[in-house]
Amino acid sequence: MKSKIQSFGRFLSGMSEILERKNIILNSDLKTKKDVIKAMGKMLTDSGYTTEKYIQAMLDKEKVFNTAIGNFVAIPHGIESGKVEVLKTGLAVMTFPDGIDWDDGNTVKLIVAIAADGDEHIDILSKIALACYDEAAVEKIIQKGEDEILAMFTE
Repeated sequence: MKSKIQSFGRFLSGMSEILERKNIILNSDLKTKKDVIKAMGKMLTDSGYTTEKYIQAMLDKEKVFNTAIGNFVAIPHGIESGKVEVLKTGLAVMTFPDGIDWDDGNTVKLIVAIAADGDEHIDILSKIALACYDEAAVEKIIQKGEDEILAMFTE
């Protein structure tokens, strides 16, 4: 399990600019999926990864595709037409140790919002899925501190 998390970090090696410390929120107290997506979208916008319109693209994506991927993980991102609002690839991370209802009883504990330039999201999504291959791996990730989560993306 540790090797999969380390491989995720290695994948993102040299890409430390895609996640800033200020875009990691541990133990979030937000209550709804919509509030989470808006907050994460604002982090992406405030960090220069997207325009403000990308937030709506992320909300629109949830209307056509539930971004919860299982194992307590959700990966919100914008609909295809929203890609024009991405200025550069970036991430935002939130943890919810007690979980949050993502959709009709589907609980998530780790949320990684993605704004990807071009097709970079495909590699990022697959690596996140690899690192979060089961619920136990996700539980370990959400117990980590800000520095450890940041290191996953920068080491």
